Amino acid sequence: MNPSVIREILKVTEKPGIISFAGGLPSARTFPVEAFAAACETVLRTDGPAALQYASSEGLPALREWVAGQLPWDVSPDQVLITTGSQQGLDLVAKVLIDQGSTVLVETPTYLGALQAFTPMEPTIVGVQSDAEGIDVDDLAKKAPDARFLYVLPNFQNPTGRTMSEARRQALAEAARATGLPIVEDNPYGDLWFDQPPPKPLTARNPEGCIYLGSFSKVLAPGLRLGYVVAPKAIMPKLLQAKQAADLHSPSFNQRMVAEVLKDGFIDRHVPSIRALYKHQCEAMLDAMRQEMADLDVQWNSPDGGMFLWVRLPAEMSAIDLLPKAVDKGVAFVPGAAFYAADPDPRTLRLSFVTASEEQIRVGIQALAAAIREALA
Repeated sequence: MNPSVIREILKVTEKPGIISFAGGLPSARTFPVEAFAAACETVLRTDGPAALQYASSEGLPALREWVAGQLPWDVSPDQVLITTGSQQGLDLVAKVLIDQGSTVLVETPTYLGALQAFTPMEPTIVGVQSDAEGIDVDDLAKKAPDARFLYVLPNFQNPTGRTMSEARRQALAEAARATGLPIVEDNPYGDLWFDQPPPKPLTARNPEGCIYLGSFSKVLAPGLRLGYVVAPKAIMPKLLQAKQAADLHSPSFNQRMVAEVLKDGFIDRHVPSIRALYKHQCEAMLDAMRQEMADLDVQWNSPDGGMFLWVRLPAEMSAIDLLPKAVDKGVAFVPGAAFYAADPDPRTLRLSFVTASEEQIRVGIQALAAAIREALA
């Protein structure tokens, strides 16, 4: 096991005056505090003893039913396992599906937390070539034989912010079905689209060949530590055994509060405000990048949702070397190298646009551009 590069960098950003684009934290402005205050009172008044007691490992039935009902394919609540954040879902999948020496396929780059969850099981993690549309299906075909599963984040991926196209999803689903390759689909950001929702999930195209992970962290609050796994019925008993060994069950009080908040269509009223805020923040960062980086050979994408921008520095530059120079100027980011299974691109870095104010974005990008200019001088 290795320390999280991001968590170590976050320690640096705690210095006074640092504008941080480093953390993958949702904006606290989106947390529905009043709704949870009311839910807390209701849960304790109407169901207090049960909320404070041990509970079933599968999760609260009402919450599992809500999850099943929200998904765009036919899902039984029996296929839903409530987890302590979707990060635990990755841990459970790793314990159930990976043996020492197993080949696990991931995007290039991929989510650092997944690499951390998989690595203790001692697999061989292999990166599949990827572009702006997602996984390169031809490269996948070369690497799929004997692989235990493919891990992907099709929607507004962490770290790149990219979204897998409809054509690529269909080709990937067909290739995985033809080769018998299971897909682990992680979708914590799928509801955070700006103008239009992403294409339907990979799991909806082949439910029996996929495990699907979701989270309440980005649409409600990460401090609840609640997520879920949706899996074929054949694998659920093993996932449940792994869950029982890990923590018996996710916090029953939190589950009941979330179920209380979610009833009566709250999420449909709440999430549009998150989308609007994040779209505004993203546009502010893109405007600042265009203005401050115009004379620099810096590349970046324009995401359709989510929380992240992916940046590539000029030739011969290293984001790891740039970071202390940027921190000296009052801005922090995450170097991209940590997100690669192998052969990292040292020129890449991740910027999060959701927690900084519009003014902080302007000042922070200005400082980042100044650090790049100095490094090139």
